[in-house]
Amino acid sequence: MTGKKTAAERAETMAVREAHALPVDKLAAYLAQHLEGFAPPLSVVEFRGGQSNPTYKLSTPAGAYVLRRKPPGKLLPSAHAVDREYRVMAALGPTNVPVPRTYLFCEDAEIAGTPFYIMEYLEGRIFWDATLPGMTRPERADIYDAMNEVIARLHGIDHAAVGLIGFGRPGGYVGRQIARWTKQYRASETEPNEPMERLIEWLPANLPADDETTIVHGDYRLDNMVFHPTEPRVLGVLDWEISTLGHPLADFAYHCMLWRMTKDSYRGLIGHDLGSLGIPSEEEYVAAYCARTGRSDLAHWDYYMAYNMFRMAAILQGIMGRVRDGTAASAEAARTGTLARPVAEAGWAQVEKMAG
Repeated sequence: MTGKKTAAERAETMAVREAHALPVDKLAAYLAQHLEGFAPPLSVVEFRGGQSNPTYKLSTPAGAYVLRRKPPGKLLPSAHAVDREYRVMAALGPTNVPVPRTYLFCEDAEIAGTPFYIMEYLEGRIFWDATLPGMTRPERADIYDAMNEVIARLHGIDHAAVGLIGFGRPGGYVGRQIARWTKQYRASETEPNEPMERLIEWLPANLPADDETTIVHGDYRLDNMVFHPTEPRVLGVLDWEISTLGHPLADFAYHCMLWRMTKDSYRGLIGHDLGSLGIPSEEEYVAAYCARTGRSDLAHWDYYMAYNMFRMAAILQGIMGRVRDGTAASAEAARTGTLARPVAEAGWAQVEKMAG
């Protein structure tokens, strides 16, 4: 980029790491041909956030874009699905679920080294700390209410009406996810994890009989959305890599793990005085979702919590596996990967809670 970067830009981006280098001239020539309104010169920096797919801010005299691509190197089967991210965001663009505008998807690995897509760069705020330091009580309450409203909207979208037939298989979502993440966990395993082994055995043997199908984000959390610069309004939900058709309560329970985990086990809220902060309790937050979605209660809630902690532990182990293989996209990956065991322990604690 030319000129001095703002403090916010310095915080969110860094120079492109050598392992993630892009052929900038080749990329610029391609975008000049295929992206309406694009004109070089092009400068590129890498976003600091994100563990899975390297993500870049592309700057030109006329404006900025975001490029997201598969990482280079050996990859797990079905992981890093940038094509799915692009498809679901393009489908949701005309709906009331806020997503960045999508511009193009390129499968040709010759252009940027791996398949990639280009989307809108949203100028706004990303919150990394769930306690929202520096905000007033009403401001925190409004941010949480905005998150709640957007996930309720997502679960109300008719996937067939927006062209997402075949985006996933209807029915049996949680069982398939348990099998999938068990396989991914095994492929990334680096050390014994006893609570994970117990979850792998218990979860498929105790699947709830209820079944529903909606679009699910799969990783819906505070730091995966861009908020308006000054208003408590979500401008765009990011990181749709593991979105599919699935059970809405499994998706919502993932989002609500925040209330069941400590700040040391993946930035949770346990240990904070939520009332003084203006952050709703888990019960209040669930009630708001139920009101928006027309539900009377959330059946099998603790099961879905245990399942999601298992799944999060598998995702974290996948990050550690990428550290082992040298393909991790984030400099923080090694530290993040060490959380796999405590998150699995939290998952087994949910099972013990159900057992009384």
